This record gives sequence, C-alpha cells and structure tokens, in this order.
Amino acid sequence: MVRGTLYIISAPSGAGKTSLVAALLEAVPDAVVSVSHTTRSPREGEVDGQHYHFVDAERFLGMIEDGQFLEHARVFDHYYGTSRRAVEAELEQGRDVILEIDWQGAQQVRRLMPGCQSIFIVPPSRAALQARLQARGKDSEAVIERRLSEAVQEMSHYPEYDYLVVNDRFEEALEGLKAIFLANRLHTRTQREMHRRLLEDLLASTPANP
Repeated sequence: MVRGTLYIISAPSGAGKTSLVAALLEAVPDAVVSVSHTTRSPREGEVDGQHYHFVDAERFLGMIEDGQFLEHARVFDHYYGTSRRAVEAELEQGRDVILEIDWQGAQQVRRLMPGCQSIFIVPPSRAALQARLQARGKDSEAVIERRLSEAVQEMSHYPEYDYLVVNDRFEEALEGLKAIFLANRLHTRTQREMHRRLLEDLLASTPANP
C-alpha cells in the first residue's frame, strides 16, 4: 500500500474553495476531505461525523493536552481542530487527504508534517471577490467589508504555499487542482513504491545473447 499525500487547501472567503474541492473529490479517486472536530453546535442539516465531529469543550481541551491535533484554533467562542490519528489512518490506506484550513492552521501542520503539499486559491480580482460575497445575499455590507479586509490579510500569506491557483474560470481552476494531484502521484518516490516489482524486473540483468 502506497501512502497517500496530505494536502492543505486555503483561500479567502468567496474565492470558491468549497465548490472547487467538491468538484475535485468527484474527479479524483482516493481523495478525501478530513472531517474536523468542533465544539460548536450542529447547524440545521449538519450530520455528526460527516460535516464535523461535534464534541464538548472539555473533550476538545483534553485532546489538545494529549497532542491529538495536527492543528487547532479558537474562532470566536468555539474550537476547531484536525485529528492527527484520523488523518494518518486515511494516509496509510493510500488516500490523499485534504485539509481545508486557513494559513494559521497550515503553519501548524507544516511543522508536524513537513512533507505535506499546500495550495492557495485566490480570486481573479478584488472586485470579483466582492461581487461573489455580495451575490451570496447572506451578509450585510458591513460584514462584507470586514470579510474583504480579512481576505487581504489571508491572501498575503500565499507565498508560504507550494501552489497558487487563480479561480477565474471554474473549469480551468479545477483542471489546475487535478494536475497538482496527478503530478504528485507520478512523482518518482510514489511510483517507485507502487511499481517496485516492475522496476526491479526492468532493471534486472539479463544473460548476454550467444
């Protein structure tokens, strides 16, 4: 069994990350999104174990003390974190694991798993980002302005990532993501493990022709 690759995918709110990752999962076999732990209550339609692992604060803090998280953060009054054990289990089964986290979480993961690959997604322009946020119809103008300000701060960390994808045309951005996954699966270290017997046979010495 060839070990999978851990991917970090980050983007500012409104860049289209959620839609791109959903399409990526349909297009790329053996890729999964890690399900985070959180202390917030489930929202309507959310399923425990599918959208999040919902736990109370006492258990979450205990998991922090036991070093069970690859990364964790407190957002307003709730905690969010990625279980290292769950990620490792998926990787050992040969699946590529995607973490949808911000740049702060990405820094934590890189320290613990420096072999991970990271991708940052940006919109084609600030005007496009603002238009996408407004098109949601969920937030007030004040909230949108705050999100835009946060987006600028988030995007300033793109140089820390291995790959940069501009989500201007959705299909082109999706093809870029797929290419990253395919290229990593074709890396020599991966192919050597997957095709060890083939490579040994190809390189085996053969008797000289009479």
